[in-house]
Amino acid sequence: MRLSHVITALEELYPPEWAESWDAVGLVCGDPDQEVGRVLFAVDPVAAVLDEALEWGADLVVTHHPLLLRGVHSVAATTPKGRLVHRMIRNGVALHTAHTNADRADPGVSDALARAVGLTGDLRPMVPADDDPRRGLGRIGDLPEPLTLREFTGRVAAGLPSTAWGVRAAGDPDRIVRTVAVCGGAGDSLLGTAHAAGVDVYLTADLRHHPASEFAEHGGPALVDAAHWATEWPWLADAERRLAAASPDAGKLETRVSTLVTDAWRLHDEGAH
Repeated sequence: MRLSHVITALEELYPPEWAESWDAVGLVCGDPDQEVGRVLFAVDPVAAVLDEALEWGADLVVTHHPLLLRGVHSVAATTPKGRLVHRMIRNGVALHTAHTNADRADPGVSDALARAVGLTGDLRPMVPADDDPRRGLGRIGDLPEPLTLREFTGRVAAGLPSTAWGVRAAGDPDRIVRTVAVCGGAGDSLLGTAHAAGVDVYLTADLRHHPASEFAEHGGPALVDAAHWATEWPWLADAERRLAAASPDAGKLETRVSTLVTDAWRLHDEGAH
């Protein structure tokens, strides 16, 4: 299958125009006329992921995070990103990114996160898109049965891949939670939205001390904070399935979801108690 046809299928699933204005999505590296037989899905475009792609013989890597998010004036092999570009070109490996356009899709990154931690039934966006209320940022849904915050935190830890960051919760451990808001990746910009939605708990990543502390003082939802990488990883399998179903030719592609933990935090020490 030509790379151009794979990219067309991916952009029908995750249209670039859905991305934030500051984002950088789409084909980063690769010849549209090259043939693609194997596609690797990963969260981060880093050297270890490219190592896996080369070892497996992938022709295309699809990542959630962009490689070149900010403007660059050089891709010389004197920097990690430049070396990655050179290695991809030298080995004929293409790179495609679906970032905030995948966040806003239906289903998208937060749908996959919601299902991974046990939300059932219909999901609705925390911030609906202007042109389609079914898609947008974040998701709100319900648990099949009420849980304590302690139990829900355990369910999150069990449903997401393990990382050094782990899973943290703010709130009364015995608080009963039924309605849950989730946002894959850094979601502290939606703290106010979660409070206004009246949910019992908000699950996201990269929560900072002061916003989380101030949020807790206002009697809003409990907070659950997981590793950034872990909250976005469940989307990879969903993107893999959707690409395979996109067309008969796409269904013939060999695909794989990388299980490499590429979260930035690698060690965790509880310390003395």
